[in-house]
Formats: sequence, C-alpha cells, structure tokens
Amino acid sequence: MTESVRLRPPTNRLNPRCLAWWRVRFALVVLPPVVVAAVLGILLVPALLILAAVIAVVGLAVLVLLPAWWYRVHRWEVTDHAVYTRTGYFWQEWRVAPMSRIQTVDTARGPLQQLFRLATVTVTTASAKGAVEIAGLDAQLASSVAEELTETTQATPGDAT
Repeated sequence: MTESVRLRPPTNRLNPRCLAWWRVRFALVVLPPVVVAAVLGILLVPALLILAAVIAVVGLAVLVLLPAWWYRVHRWEVTDHAVYTRTGYFWQEWRVAPMSRIQTVDTARGPLQQLFRLATVTVTTASAKGAVEIAGLDAQLASSVAEELTETTQATPGDAT
C-alpha cells in the first residue's frame, strides 16, 4: 500500500544564524559599488557621492528588512515519506520530494556558511524542476539530515526515476 504525499506547509525554521549570513552576503554585493562610487565621487565627479549615498541607504534598508522577512517565509521538514520546503519572497514556492524519488543527497558549506556554522542540504530528484535545497541549516543538523535522508531513501522501495 502506497501512502500519499500531500502538499502542506513545512514546520521547521532555518537556523537564526542564517539572518547574519544573508546580511553579510548582501553587504558583499552592495558595498563594492558604494565604495567605487564614493571614491570616484571624491576624486573625479562629486555628483557620484549622491549615487553612493542612495545605493548605501537603499542597500542598508534592504539588508535590514529582507533577511527578517525571508526568515519568516522559509520553512523545511523531513518526514518518513518526503522532504518539504517552502521558499520565496514575492513568489512563494512549495516543493515536496517523495523519498522514492530522491537520487542523491549532498551537503555544501561555502566560506561564509562555514564562518556562521551553517550548511546547505541539496536533495536531487528525477524532477525537471531541479533539486530541492535547504540552505541555512546548522552544520551539524545538516549532516544529520543528510544521513537520515540517505538511510531512509535506501530503505524506500522505488527506482528514483
């Protein structure tokens, strides 16, 4: 007998350290244009100082507000039957990967994630939509989740295609 997997809201939040991780990532994108515009404004065209200030103010507002919103929206859960994720800011996406469809489970930790002791679990399925990612998990939890998923998918009948 096959138990059905239904789309439902996942229950787990990401690790709170992901807020700082997202903010640092965003700052690394916003800071270079601000510095370049400010330096060029000081050396060549003073009007570029206004551009630097606008980018800095908008960037700071986004840096403060968006990660808090993202944290409230992102959810994940692993059950005996599926991996559930909900992501998105303006366009929310709910994904369900049944255990019988999982092909590989990977964990990744970039330099910033390592700094914040975070990791990403990537669940690859036969779906044309692509892999299901859970980014922003505590590194130890991510390792446990990957191990649990590997064990569960090995014990789940099906060919994952």
